[in-house]
Amino acid sequence: MTFGLVVRFDIRDEQAAEQFDALAAEAVAQIAAKEPGTLVYATHTVEGEPLARVFYEVYADRDAFQAHEDADHVKEFHARKNPLLVGEHRVEFLTPGPAKGLPEAW
Repeated sequence: MTFGLVVRFDIRDEQAAEQFDALAAEAVAQIAAKEPGTLVYATHTVEGEPLARVFYEVYADRDAFQAHEDADHVKEFHARKNPLLVGEHRVEFLTPGPAKGLPEAW
C-alpha cells in the first residue's frame, strides 16, 4: 500500500544550509534515476525559517521505502548531512487519505 512521510531538518548555520541543499540536490538526482518505487521525493525550504528544510516523500509500498533506506546514495546522504544539523530530525509517517496528484492507491 502506498504511504508517505514528512521529515523536518534544522540546519546549524547558513554555510551548512548551502552544503545541505547541494547534498539534497545530489540525492534527489540519484533517487529519481534509481528508485522507481519512490513516487514523490520533494524538498522544501520553510518560509520564515531559513535554516529549516522539510522533505515530503511518497513510496509505492513499504518495500520501496526499505529499498530507498538501503540504497548507497541515501546512506551517503545521511552520513554527509548529519554533521550539518542541530538536534534530532523529526519524521512523521503518513496514512493515505483523499488526494489530488498522487497514485489512485493513495
